[in-house]
Amino acid sequence: MTLGPGVRSVVFVIAAPWWLATQRQLRPHQPTKSQLRCAGTLVGVSEEQLKQAYVVTLSCPDRPGIVHAVAGALLVAGCNIMDSQQYGSPATGNFFMRVEVTTAAPASELRAALEPVAEAFGMQWSLNAVGQKVRTLVMASTSAHCLNDLLFQQRSGTLPIEIPAIVSNHQDLAGLAEFYGVPFHYIPVTKDTKDQAEDKLRAIIAEHDIELTVLARYMQILSDELCTELTGKAINIHHSFLPSFKGAKPYHQAHARGVKLIGATAHYVTAALDEGPIIEQEVIRVDHARTPEQFVQMGRDVEGRTLVQAVQWHAEHRVLLDGNRTVVFN
Repeated sequence: MTLGPGVRSVVFVIAAPWWLATQRQLRPHQPTKSQLRCAGTLVGVSEEQLKQAYVVTLSCPDRPGIVHAVAGALLVAGCNIMDSQQYGSPATGNFFMRVEVTTAAPASELRAALEPVAEAFGMQWSLNAVGQKVRTLVMASTSAHCLNDLLFQQRSGTLPIEIPAIVSNHQDLAGLAEFYGVPFHYIPVTKDTKDQAEDKLRAIIAEHDIELTVLARYMQILSDELCTELTGKAINIHHSFLPSFKGAKPYHQAHARGVKLIGATAHYVTAALDEGPIIEQEVIRVDHARTPEQFVQMGRDVEGRTLVQAVQWHAEHRVLLDGNRTVVFN
């Protein structure tokens, strides 16, 4: 048999005939004269097209053949797999996968190739361009450190998010928002105005096409309804290593108990206060010679780093929910 341009399809049919039977016929690329190969270079195709990268994330009940089927679908779409990570949870029986690929094919062709696989395996999945900035709303009260860390990392280009708005129930951080050139929305919250305040928040989320909401030391409890609406799309930073000291002064409580480690926890927001799926945690060692004020200062540094790391992993599509837990491909 002579191996020609169709060898990729022949090899794949042999490898997975059962899966190919579920596929819609994709219209092959018809190269034009300007796309013919010349001296080893594909003329007429931009470097940007050749380097276009996508990330595919998925979860589904675990069973044999998932990786094989996904890889085959990506092959049909002309993808080159650059990185692949997967995990099967023995506790829940679920399978999780994150794949980065490069291809000259448009996203529509990748979706067309993956949709039959997703349907066959009952997958929850997403396809995103690598490096595409996630539109993020940041909410804070009076503490500036977490907000400042997020704004600085975003401006420096190390955090793949775009912050079109900042919301606060105080006006203390308006100057910081102005320094970074981000619109500041002051929405006071009282027991009597909580519903109206959350309606204003929903309006801002809709107006700016917000994909992620970050509570950067926002010291108000969101309603159960809003928490449900933001499931998997809102991250909170808790000022202690959970589960631990709750309340307004966790570091003072920790000092009074003589703890040797303090830390911070970044987690997804749920109606159960400070009990959402944990994304990232960090701890540092302290001792009896430290004052409560030193605990607070050290804790601020940890909070900022932990929150930035959690937001980065979310924005890079590395975090998948597994019930009350997360799978983080880092």
